[in-house]
Amino acid sequence: MNTEKTEPLLRLTWTDPVTGTRGYLVVHTLVSGLATGGTRMRPGCTLSEVEDLARGMAAKTAAFNLPVGGAKGGIDFDPKDPRAVGVLERFCAAMRPWLDDHWVTAEDLGVPQHLIDEVFARLGLQQSYHAAISRSSAPERTLRRVQAGLNAPVPGGLLLGDVVGGYGVAQACLGAAGTWGWETAATTVAVQGIGTMGGGAAWYLHEAGMRVVAVADAAGTLYHPDGLDIPALLELRDAFGEIDRERVPAEVRRLPRNAVLGIEADILVPAAVSYAITPDNTVDVAARVVVEAANSATTPEAEAMLGARGIPVIPDFVANAGAAAWAWWLLLGEVGANPADSFQRLRSEMQAKVALLLGQWNTEATPLRQTAWELAAANRGLLQDRPVDQQVVTIP
Repeated sequence: MNTEKTEPLLRLTWTDPVTGTRGYLVVHTLVSGLATGGTRMRPGCTLSEVEDLARGMAAKTAAFNLPVGGAKGGIDFDPKDPRAVGVLERFCAAMRPWLDDHWVTAEDLGVPQHLIDEVFARLGLQQSYHAAISRSSAPERTLRRVQAGLNAPVPGGLLLGDVVGGYGVAQACLGAAGTWGWETAATTVAVQGIGTMGGGAAWYLHEAGMRVVAVADAAGTLYHPDGLDIPALLELRDAFGEIDRERVPAEVRRLPRNAVLGIEADILVPAAVSYAITPDNTVDVAARVVVEAANSATTPEAEAMLGARGIPVIPDFVANAGAAAWAWWLLLGEVGANPADSFQRLRSEMQAKVALLLGQWNTEATPLRQTAWELAAANRGLLQDRPVDQQVVTIP
């Protein structure tokens, strides 16, 4: 099955009876009756965007050989609006037929995990992984395992569930550097977006010894050629991932927001919004490789243009799949609350996949996305070839 070319199973449009805003659910594929994918909220979110993201989720679950299909939710609303929580709750209430039995959702752009879990609790569903947890032979035990994993503390005062996606992106970057033989301490990185995903990636790249020379948020780009003090900057973020400029050291340069794309760095990590890199700004990209932390960060046309310049793009459904893969390992009992076990498995799987993609690029100049689609299709084909009784997801 070529996930890239298939039509989604379901497109659903919802209208909020209070604000009139639109929300969308797209289920691309079901495996054993389940699909997974986060719920995002941003002004301007469209059905076509959610459809692209659902297709990416289907590829993501297949690339990591997870026994679940792909879906996505999206709401066209400003998450900073004081009415946002109410909109999210009404959207989830309207989606109950899918959330009860088929759709496992989680955090995404504009919707932190703690918020969607609070909404689920008010709806009597306890946690956003409800559709999978309810299938367990011991739902309360599975819920405790999931909550213990999500809330396991990690260095830096954060929780495993908040950083595991960014950790996976960092491992994709480290995998690229390792494949090409780059010295870690000499490798530079620019990160566009410093929220959950971008902030986590920046933290773990800094911890690994790479120089994160630029980060960008909604207020602009912060740049220092010798590397930024990432832990200190992350401490200055507000709830929306924006850094308090009044407390940033004077020696850090303030640049326009989009300047991050043109920073002279080995690796560019777009971790903000979808479609950040387009044909109009590809000429600005100065990195040697792009690692997509945001979903659909690069348009197909822009990716082709970058490839023509010899700049490969590690696609989102590989590079940012860490959170989705880890959530299902946790649900299936393959990892527990010990962060070291989760990090070890994610590091091993992510770096192996990146090495495979770049190996094809190095020898045949095959676009990384094409290789990744072929990997996903092969994995999903193997799953579909199993007897029906072996396709059922068993949640311990």
